Amino acid sequence: MRSRLALGAVAALAAATLALTGCSGSGSTSSSSAGGKIDGTGKTLDVMIAANTLYPTEQQKWFSDVSAQFQKETGATVKFETFASANDELTKIQTSVLSGQGPDIYDLGTTFTPTAYSTGAFVKLTKDDWEKIGGRDRFVPATLGISGPSESDEVGIPFLSRPFVMAYNKDLLKAAGIDKPADTWDGLAEQAKKLTSGDVHGMAVAYADSFDPWKFVWAMSMQQGNTILDLKTKKATIDDAAVKKAYQTYFGWLTEDKVVDPAAIGWKNAQAVAAFASGKAAFLPMVSSSSQVSLDKSGVAGKYAYAVMPTVPPGASKLPGDGKAAATIISGDNMVVAKYSKNQDLAFALIKMLTSEENQVAYTKTFGDLPTNAAAAKKIEEGNELLGPILDAGTKAYGTPFSGAWGDTQLALVNVVVQSIPALSSGGVSSSDLQSRLKAAQATAQAALSKAK
Repeated sequence: MRSRLALGAVAALAAATLALTGCSGSGSTSSSSAGGKIDGTGKTLDVMIAANTLYPTEQQKWFSDVSAQFQKETGATVKFETFASANDELTKIQTSVLSGQGPDIYDLGTTFTPTAYSTGAFVKLTKDDWEKIGGRDRFVPATLGISGPSESDEVGIPFLSRPFVMAYNKDLLKAAGIDKPADTWDGLAEQAKKLTSGDVHGMAVAYADSFDPWKFVWAMSMQQGNTILDLKTKKATIDDAAVKKAYQTYFGWLTEDKVVDPAAIGWKNAQAVAAFASGKAAFLPMVSSSSQVSLDKSGVAGKYAYAVMPTVPPGASKLPGDGKAAATIISGDNMVVAKYSKNQDLAFALIKMLTSEENQVAYTKTFGDLPTNAAAAKKIEEGNELLGPILDAGTKAYGTPFSGAWGDTQLALVNVVVQSIPALSSGGVSSSDLQSRLKAAQATAQAALSKAK
């Protein structure tokens, strides 16, 4: 999942600009031809999307194929622009909002959707808009969970899904007499201890990754009934005991349980995947379906499987009454249509094409990301044993709080880990030091939430 950081200035500038230019509501210069099809002859639709550094050649071909198909269907061509980072994307949004021109469609990571929504620069989807793309019911229900603050107030149209799961080495588990991964975090830690021997460790975890750590903490906190941000009371809850327990569990795999390679203190996600791929770890938590491409070319090809990550929090044998069985965040991409676009009907027509069953199946086969189209998801699952648990995890996904404050909150959660790396290298993080860092993160999150609309 591409992580996004909030930029409050964008929202303020957007609001001012839209007020001055009167850019609100749907609009289009496209006309309909016979049969209700959009006539885009001679027009060009501009789409902003992240550069795929893993499959750059395949992405360029996909760009060409999409444009050719769309031109055949509507007469219009598609021009793709790419961005390499969240900062690049935010700069482009800011420039577009201020100038009232730019890409017609933006492809956004789901956790960035709340920030984009807060700018007011994107079309709020009406019932008619949903019908233009084939209806809301064509999508896997869980992928709609972060399209907007409510079902009646949405800007994001699900394009790709990346549920997070856990990969495990079937041979290592079988040799240790373990039938399947545990569904509790405590149980998983015990299995990992049993599977740690010599240079083979129970888990591969990327402590130095910029994106993974907060997802563990968020999931464990949610399972204890803590949503990190309470939007009703506008209160951040990072300094809660549930969040501290989540960090202690996450750090403890390395320092107390000793089921993680000590070198993992400096690992990014790719290094954790590489350790698992080389047979040096039994469990690889927090991966998506895109890992299948790498693992199928490695020494564990045919020897691994995926499982839903534990949904019972640390210190518990069952889900607490106020807990949420969060297996993964709602992760993937949403497409949004710019209010300033003069080709909104064409934009919706392209999104309809890209979220069709045929195109979604083809995209998954090429890039590994899962479909948001319900029929395509069902087709992809059929006959593919590996993807079953990933799709299952998607049905158990929960959205991160839909607030422009989430970007700063997410960064604050990661910073707790970043600041703890030196102590982890020395043997462990003290309770007092962890509490101090949580207090600082709490202040950051609360300040962002208090300012958020």
